[in-house]
Amino acid sequence: MTTHYRSCPLCEATCGIAVEVDGDRVTSIRGDDADPFSRGYICPKGAALADLHHDPDRLRHPMRRDGDRWIEMTWDEALDHVAAQLRSVRARHGKHAVAVYQGNPTAHNLGLLTYGQLALRTLGTRNMFSATSLDQLPHMLAALLMFGNQLLMPVPDVDRTDLFVCLGANPLASNGSLMTAPDMRGRLKAIQARGGRVIVLDPRRTETAERADQHLFVRPGTDAVLLLAMIHELFAANLVRLGAIAANGVAELRAAVQPWTPERAARITGVATSDLCELAHTFAATPRAVLYGRIGVCTQEFGGLAAWLCYAINALTGHLDVPGGLMFTTPAVDPLPLAAQLGFDGGFARWRSRVSGKPEFGGELPMSVLAEEIETPGEGQIRALVTSAGNPVLSSPGGVQLERALTGLEFMVSIDPYINETTRFAHVILPPTSALERSHYDAALNAFAVRNVAKYSPPLFERAADARHDWEIYAGLLARMKLPSFARGLAERLLGRLGPEAIIDVALRTGPYGFGRGGLSLAKLRASPHGIDLGALQPRLPGRLGTRDHRVELAPRPYLDDLARLDLTWASSPSGLVMIGRRHMRSNNSWMHNSERLVKGPQRCTLLIHPDDAFVRGLEDGGLARVATARGSVELPIEISDTMMPGVVSMPHGWGHGRRGVKLRVAASAPGVSINDIIDPARVDVLSGTSALSGQPVDVTAV
Repeated sequence: MTTHYRSCPLCEATCGIAVEVDGDRVTSIRGDDADPFSRGYICPKGAALADLHHDPDRLRHPMRRDGDRWIEMTWDEALDHVAAQLRSVRARHGKHAVAVYQGNPTAHNLGLLTYGQLALRTLGTRNMFSATSLDQLPHMLAALLMFGNQLLMPVPDVDRTDLFVCLGANPLASNGSLMTAPDMRGRLKAIQARGGRVIVLDPRRTETAERADQHLFVRPGTDAVLLLAMIHELFAANLVRLGAIAANGVAELRAAVQPWTPERAARITGVATSDLCELAHTFAATPRAVLYGRIGVCTQEFGGLAAWLCYAINALTGHLDVPGGLMFTTPAVDPLPLAAQLGFDGGFARWRSRVSGKPEFGGELPMSVLAEEIETPGEGQIRALVTSAGNPVLSSPGGVQLERALTGLEFMVSIDPYINETTRFAHVILPPTSALERSHYDAALNAFAVRNVAKYSPPLFERAADARHDWEIYAGLLARMKLPSFARGLAERLLGRLGPEAIIDVALRTGPYGFGRGGLSLAKLRASPHGIDLGALQPRLPGRLGTRDHRVELAPRPYLDDLARLDLTWASSPSGLVMIGRRHMRSNNSWMHNSERLVKGPQRCTLLIHPDDAFVRGLEDGGLARVATARGSVELPIEISDTMMPGVVSMPHGWGHGRRGVKLRVAASAPGVSINDIIDPARVDVLSGTSALSGQPVDVTAV
């Protein structure tokens, strides 16, 4: 029996784990006490790595669909067939007829982040899609417009702050998001132990709110109103202090917030005027304070405005780029030059979708238009689809419509280890190796870590002779595609010889810790299996900014123009029942439900509703409710709880495994229903194109 030390690749926390192995079996997984970042912490998902690796439902060979049957193929047969089909579609309909979708596990996969991106962007299609527009796009847009680069998203310095204000986030369940921070419970306790405070604003009294010093209910979709009113109070009380930050747009921002008084915001948000003003004053008066907004801030009809205002309020109070505030990281692998080499850019609205005119961001279109771009005839119609590390039927709004659209494709290929709700429509599935069979370095997530760290994990198990890593699958396809922009054979010859580690080694050696004798390198990380602590976050401005004059832009024109839409929407006080999502520590979107240890116990796919709302609708705890929108209805058990704000209900995300053709035996035993089956894909943040997953109006009745 041997013990291997590595990072868990299942969520953004990047916890260090100790994996005990007996032969070819994992016997236990525990937290690595010697990891300088996670210090022994591990969540329940970490232990489930063994379940994923040994899962009998995981595909080991390429599969071709023949009606309802799946037929095994050799790798050469599969890659030749897929490349021929994609070449045929491109030849007959043009390069934009081939679309690509990438799920968020891409961010946890070194091969997909490097050679996978090179391959996909070499296709040259404008029909690129990813989970970005279902998640963090508003923060990336704000980073682009305010700081000059879409990857310059600052993170809370939680280890040194004395006031942590958390808006639309539940880090005790998510382990942090755009805030890589293992053991958030311990980190929040540490804030309180040193005399600091934790304040949570959320439509639900979440696990984080339960342990906070103060929780304020706020109506879904009104975060921008709340933040505008706080900034209004900062200016009115002469509390604006930029500190050392050089910024443009202070006067423009002051003028923009004038209509948004705390009294008006209280009627819209449900946060009392006194609480709102006190929060603004306390935040400004606390030397080390940070406001952190996350998924609930982003996935609403005014997510663009709300994300911008989160950054702006930190800057206006002198809490941007200072210890204890909102800071920029200094990762060992700098993502800015690496992303540029891999084909990422910071464009916005350079083109729009063919059917409904949604804006492009970073070379990608919003997920809300994928189904319509497949179903609507005409020049530029999507005829083929490549999906990678994702399950958009469950993770995207309008799941039923997307299911229908996928059946109309001429060809679909999925790089995925499972036959799930999406890949069951593929003509070919190309399964990659498991997380324990490939090397790992958190090239993406270290860029958002609350402490600068670096860690490399070699493969734990030797892969089978006929297995392929994700990036090798792409290299094989690219070599066979014979694209003019890519020399024939280069993919398999060059990429196969180098591998993702070569990119990381160069990036480490040329990064901020790599120069000179004894500098950071892949060899040094190999010799440090627990990882290396590179120190606390440091001020990075103005040198890190990508703006033309190296000043922060506090009032970019797109946001000022969008305020008219906000004013029109909230001309009257909100009414009616609205729905929000929720996540659980034992879930990770839709892709962790085939682990018995993670789904056992009480049913989690329930409707949370406030007692008053349940009473007027005749709902009983444990009974069934029908939740309906204009897109359809679902039925699920009722859970009456005063943790919900009156007028708001909550369904979890990622369930709905009872669909025909899915080959997930454990998940099928607890299928639940998919919230995205009834969320309208047409509800988006008009500014950014992000899907409005939160604040969907619903009718709830007893079954």
